[in-house]
Amino acid sequence: MTFTPWTLLVDVGLVSGLLLLGKLARARVRFIQKLFIPPSLLAGLAALVLGPNVLGWLPLSDRMGTYASILIALVFSALPLTSGKSARGGGRIGRMWAYSQAGMLLQWALGGLLGWFVLSRIWDIDPACGLAMPAGFCGGHGTAAALGEAFSRYGAGDIQTLAMTAATVGIIASVVVGLWATREGAERGHTAYLSRFADLPPELRSGILPAERRVSMGTAAFSAISLDSMTFNVGVVALIALAGYGISQGIAALWPALMLPVFSCAFLAGILIRALLRRTKADAYLSKPILGHLSGAFTDYLVAFGVASIKLEVVWRYLVPLLILLAVGLVATFLYVFLFGRRFHQSAWFEKSIFTWGWFTGTMAMGIALLRITDPDSKSGTLDDYAYAYLYIAPVEIALVTFAPLLFVQGLGGWFAIACALAGCAILLLSRRRGWLS
Repeated sequence: MTFTPWTLLVDVGLVSGLLLLGKLARARVRFIQKLFIPPSLLAGLAALVLGPNVLGWLPLSDRMGTYASILIALVFSALPLTSGKSARGGGRIGRMWAYSQAGMLLQWALGGLLGWFVLSRIWDIDPACGLAMPAGFCGGHGTAAALGEAFSRYGAGDIQTLAMTAATVGIIASVVVGLWATREGAERGHTAYLSRFADLPPELRSGILPAERRVSMGTAAFSAISLDSMTFNVGVVALIALAGYGISQGIAALWPALMLPVFSCAFLAGILIRALLRRTKADAYLSKPILGHLSGAFTDYLVAFGVASIKLEVVWRYLVPLLILLAVGLVATFLYVFLFGRRFHQSAWFEKSIFTWGWFTGTMAMGIALLRITDPDSKSGTLDDYAYAYLYIAPVEIALVTFAPLLFVQGLGGWFAIACALAGCAILLLSRRRGWLS
């Protein structure tokens, strides 16, 4: 298929239509409401089945994997502009950081060790296939796209399909297992703010806010006669993404062996541009709510295009080892999240654990959705603790996705997985010494 700007319009238009249909299904179909399936996942699955990879009824192009790589760069371009200042001290934040950071590192270690030392020894498959599990689970479709793009530059294109598949399975597991755990937690008295699962407000199921709870999406800082405020916010994000792409290409030209993914370079460019905007006082014209909604929109399309780009022949080729990898990953993640969650958090341990389960297997949005079920009035402070803790977690996550492909390609994948395991255990030992882990 010859790619033209009109091809892009067709792809975006068709997926947009599927997103709207997915939202309609979420608002009307009780089965979908009970499972809390996000419209973006419904749109992606529909595009996968109706697109060229299965039935071929929709004229979608073969560039959908590239769209996912661009969209994750845009998401990370907005991240430095929406992050707040770090908090000083705080035992709850320390506990949240240690609990989340150790879990992330151990999940990457598990995937790397399984792929490098077990699965690739039994089947003739890429040893890096094990990274599909942590990238798809803890990072979601965004990290799956980033990892896939990095491996694709080294000629290992199958990893993106595996990671996208893992992310899709992870979202489904986060909802199904998360709702089951919430019901069990409510019945056993583990939930601090939810007495009956059946007492959920309707807007959580349908995803439509009532009129009295709707809020403004942002504040305009410019007169529309000069430059629309949305144009300014979009322009800054697009400029950061372009700078990230330029940095990535420049580094690849100077050091071909060090091909940094665009999303990590965009994050660095975003930090530099944020500092420039603050020095010139121009950051006052940015709107964090608008930037947050832009990031959410990019993520919705990212999930849809990511799922739609899954190559089923690759999934079929890796089917048995992939099933083993995902099953082991889900069981290990569940045990870590809830066993260590009870020991880390002194208050509202179940609420913080169910949020982490949604994040560690699906997406941040799924974690928030599960948290809102158990803590509808945000009394646990989970999101506040996480927001501060993530300022220290994000650089580690970016480093993992950035350097894992390079190390695996250089034949150092086993050492990478061992290093992740040691780092995760070191954080647990530190937590024990500081009294964060009982």
